Amino acid sequence: MKTRLRALFCDHLSIMRGKYLPHSKIGDDDTRFCRSVFGTHYDRDLLDAPGSMVKQGLPDMELRWRGEEIRDSWHASTKIVLGDLYDDAGAPLSLCPRGALKRAVAAWQARGLSPKIGIELEAYALQPDDDGRLVPYDTPGGVVYGTGPFADPLRFNDRIWAMADEMGFSLDMITAEFDTPQFEYTLTFDDAVKAVDDIVLFRLMAREIALEYGIVLTFMPKPVPGGGGSGMHVNMSFSDEGGGNALSSGPRGGPEHMNDLARGCLAGFLHHHKGLAGLIAPTANSYMRLQPGSLSGFWQNWGGDHRNVTTRISSEGGAKARLEHRMADASSNPYTTVAALLQAARLGVEQGYSLPPMETGDGFDRTDTRDSTAMTLKGAVADLEKDRALSEAVGAELVANHVFMKQKEVRKTRDLEGDALRDFYVHFV
Repeated sequence: MKTRLRALFCDHLSIMRGKYLPHSKIGDDDTRFCRSVFGTHYDRDLLDAPGSMVKQGLPDMELRWRGEEIRDSWHASTKIVLGDLYDDAGAPLSLCPRGALKRAVAAWQARGLSPKIGIELEAYALQPDDDGRLVPYDTPGGVVYGTGPFADPLRFNDRIWAMADEMGFSLDMITAEFDTPQFEYTLTFDDAVKAVDDIVLFRLMAREIALEYGIVLTFMPKPVPGGGGSGMHVNMSFSDEGGGNALSSGPRGGPEHMNDLARGCLAGFLHHHKGLAGLIAPTANSYMRLQPGSLSGFWQNWGGDHRNVTTRISSEGGAKARLEHRMADASSNPYTTVAALLQAARLGVEQGYSLPPMETGDGFDRTDTRDSTAMTLKGAVADLEKDRALSEAVGAELVANHVFMKQKEVRKTRDLEGDALRDFYVHFV
């Protein structure tokens, strides 16, 4: 079989869409899709969402890439590439999440800073029982920070690691998480667009490899009602024009050594806390995870080396100084999530928002703040609609499309619970 090309983009629902193209097309740099995929919901309901042009003839959009972006893939005789979306007139498509991230990066570069991103993904492994119902993968000796066959009897994570090495992904860690069968996958810091390209391809690769072992690897925020949540923690720093870490004030980290840039970014995260939730925790299932005392990003707060605050300040300084934002989950589009966080941080720096005091509570029995995300997707989407500054910064039409689709999702999921709610999402997230 001659080598073919798998051309992909990550859509508004964080679903990977693409085509296989023949060997003769590998030298090309574009292909076309129906723009109205941006009106398609998880259940294939086709909706007239803003920008989707469902009732304007369902026209084409174009996916473009550069030849140097084509990579080897985890499937034999298949190359893979991610691209940017353009409308039928050749202008950048306003709905393109990757384009939104590139705009956010450009806004920081105009300030002489280049965003660096490191992402931690958490996921549950499920497998069908004798009746075909998805149940947790049997890991009889699984413990937090577990390794080896007791944590992963089928050793599918060994295969994921080996393939990640072959593809050039810089894995920082794979380990068993607090709940079983839950795993964490962390890629090392890189330039923002490359880091997110890598995470969306890694996530796809991990799910497809796990499926070969009979495992449904889901990045849903709460697929097991009695288990812990799965997040997508976004670690952020900035490289200055000399190559140094602009968040660093010296060799020591932690809240007491933060500089003005770090404080401004933090203020932006807190100011836009409620609006961010509607974009980066974007499913009904997200609000089973975002709850008080859940080590997620529920509270509008920040702290030092504290896992029960939304933004955690690393105790490492120097080149490793960073901010860790803990609200997002991987049902969100990673491009949109990182774009939204970068824009919120930039607004904090540029608008001079005030920074509230650091959290002193434990996050379980006591917190200093009473402000939090909404408790439901409906409330979070309403908060996003109110946050005009964040919406304009991320992209007004992209956010309008997102709000429309999520308002429909509220109605689609309001009577679902337990396995029915999980199954609405599980094969897509």
